[in-house]
Amino acid sequence: MKLASGIQTIAFLGNYLPRKCGIATFTSDVLQAVAARHPHSQCFAVAVNDVEGCYEYPDVVRFEIEEQDLDSYRLAADFLNSSNVDVISLQHEFGIFGGPAGSYLLTLLRELDAPIVTTLHTVLQNPNGDQRRVMEKLIELSSRLIVMTERGRALLQTVYHAPPAKIDVIPHGIPDVSFTAPDEYKDQFGVAGKNVLLTFGLLSPNKGIEHVLHALPEIVAEFPNTTYIVLGATHPHELRTHGEAYRQGLEAIVRQHRLENNVIFHNRFVDLNELTEYIGAADLYITPYLDVAQITSGTLAYAFGAGKAVISTPYWHAAELLNEGRGILVPFADPNAIAFEAKGLLRDDQRRCGMSDHAYKMGRRMVWKNTAGLYMQSFVSAKQQAAAARQSLAANGAVRRPVVSPQLSLDHLYRLTTATGIFQHANIATPNHSEGYCTDDNARALVLTALLSEFEEPEPPLRAISRTYAAFLERAYNPATGRFHNFMSADGLWLDTHGSEDSHGRAIWALGAEVRHSTYWGAQIVADNLFKQALRAVSSFTSPRAWAFSLIGIHEYLSQRGGDRFTSDLRQNLMERLVSIFDQVAQPGWTWFEESLTYDNAKLAHALIVSGSATKQWSVCERGMQALRWLVGVQTSRHGYLRPVGSNGFYPRHGVRAEFDQQPIEAQTTLSACLEAYRLTEDPWWHEQAQIALDWFLGWNDLGLPLYCPETGGCRDGLHPDRSNENRGAESTLAFLLSMAEMRLTQTPKSCQKRARMAAAGAQ
Repeated sequence: MKLASGIQTIAFLGNYLPRKCGIATFTSDVLQAVAARHPHSQCFAVAVNDVEGCYEYPDVVRFEIEEQDLDSYRLAADFLNSSNVDVISLQHEFGIFGGPAGSYLLTLLRELDAPIVTTLHTVLQNPNGDQRRVMEKLIELSSRLIVMTERGRALLQTVYHAPPAKIDVIPHGIPDVSFTAPDEYKDQFGVAGKNVLLTFGLLSPNKGIEHVLHALPEIVAEFPNTTYIVLGATHPHELRTHGEAYRQGLEAIVRQHRLENNVIFHNRFVDLNELTEYIGAADLYITPYLDVAQITSGTLAYAFGAGKAVISTPYWHAAELLNEGRGILVPFADPNAIAFEAKGLLRDDQRRCGMSDHAYKMGRRMVWKNTAGLYMQSFVSAKQQAAAARQSLAANGAVRRPVVSPQLSLDHLYRLTTATGIFQHANIATPNHSEGYCTDDNARALVLTALLSEFEEPEPPLRAISRTYAAFLERAYNPATGRFHNFMSADGLWLDTHGSEDSHGRAIWALGAEVRHSTYWGAQIVADNLFKQALRAVSSFTSPRAWAFSLIGIHEYLSQRGGDRFTSDLRQNLMERLVSIFDQVAQPGWTWFEESLTYDNAKLAHALIVSGSATKQWSVCERGMQALRWLVGVQTSRHGYLRPVGSNGFYPRHGVRAEFDQQPIEAQTTLSACLEAYRLTEDPWWHEQAQIALDWFLGWNDLGLPLYCPETGGCRDGLHPDRSNENRGAESTLAFLLSMAEMRLTQTPKSCQKRARMAAAGAQ
């Protein structure tokens, strides 16, 4: 039999029995209820493990996620997508998923094909930064949101601005038990003829049970035949952290008040059948919880729905459920109030029984069969919404959401720059003086200022820092070795004999850019001189990236100084080296220069594209285009946004790809290479890929977080698995600014006034 809605397969994601926690019980119960009411639907679970090894799950659990293993979440997404599920029912609680505020979960959710219906077991009124970020992203990624109270609905709208039409209020489900007098169950627990007070659930200090124990002497003084049953094992997290300290403290209170004959501790996690019998034996149910922000309590729902008179502290769920006389609310941590209300109900059989009868009748709306029907309605709505969204996407021909580019701001660039050069690092947005300077960053900064001079006459501050970066490279060059130093201390001392080949190559790139783009003859002449001196060392380099940076710098230089024989010959030599390693390594499925993807990857392809096109060696150019197209494919997520290879392990061929940390330099080099391919081919697809790379900085990425900070003008240093790196150093900031400048340069024709400005400057 097929449901008209087409809901055939449902995956329930959360904790699952026999794991001992409320979420595990709920996930198990809601799955079984939906499966029982809708037998045509196939239901299975994906469970989250919090211990080494695993639980002895039933067969309905088809996949297990290791709570603190980020890769496990990605594998779960792959499993769910391959299982062709129609909808995913997620049970959310911050503490059951890995990462700050459970943020590892988002890695899974972003990859899912099926619509997500999220049941929120906690909705915080005052979230911290991580909790707010996770909740807002969870709301965005979910097709429907389920809360169990009207208070939950209100908080979602007022605190998190969730769309009202996205929210369903479905009460916590309860077992459908018959309404029977407590005396029918008391004998089996050895409490026949006694007044039974009950609290059940996993024990932890926020349960407030000590306040009931402190109230008990006053209750027992009037009703000596009273027994208080505390049912439930210590919460596993509490047990691992503090052992049985809380339970032992409760036992000490019992001894202090000489209540050994009036209190029974059952240190067990009981199944549903046994639990309903304990609830059946209770005359009064007490929930003395201490956290007002508890939006859901399964224990309260079970006891209320079974027709028990309830005394509770006014946490959110209780305040709503027990309103209008459906139960009794007492202040938090107030034994006197608990004693007063308990004695009043034990004296007044008519009032107590009337309260029980009313609770039972109201509870019939909450039985699991009804809850399952409401859940299926939410699932159907989610699937219909997802189908409508796909149709809209197809009709509009859109492949991604639009992103508005910000204005180019140089504020942070100026902040990082001193009379010596640009500092490497920053603490948030404050320059980190202790880390000093490097040639790599000053070279990138010089490229940026050279490109910016293409747009308009540079303002004096920009002209000044451009000279600073050029002077840094002059100072870094050592004629005795023919090499550039790289690292300089904050007090101006060189920390190396000479820098890496890559830093030398970046300096060549910057000098070539200065020769080509600078509007000042003097700056061009100085850069020309240093370029020629430094270029000679490049022929002995073995680093492919140093070859690539140098080739790009040579391309820039020869665009302005064509005819230089040595430079042209070296370009040919370096091109041939890159072609050689490409031909040795590249094969179907791995169209690349090396046996791994590491850093500044796109520069290798970029170098062949510009060099091959400039020399009209189209086979060279084509190799670069093949490599870049393959790299773009590798770096594109299934949702169409950029996903650079992470620096925490990179991506070895035949190995495991590192997803994080994602570095801004990878987005920038990808953008730059794609724009070069666009200029060569005029194929708009390449320009689109460049825009996607720019959008990575603006929030279209794995975490949905912007890297660029318009308030400071800086760019965050990268994406970690669960957050962005808030430091805004030179490399990341320059990566963003270079990306903005190159996009602007491609989209805006060069000023026809440039040569006139140069001529005027030369005349001066």
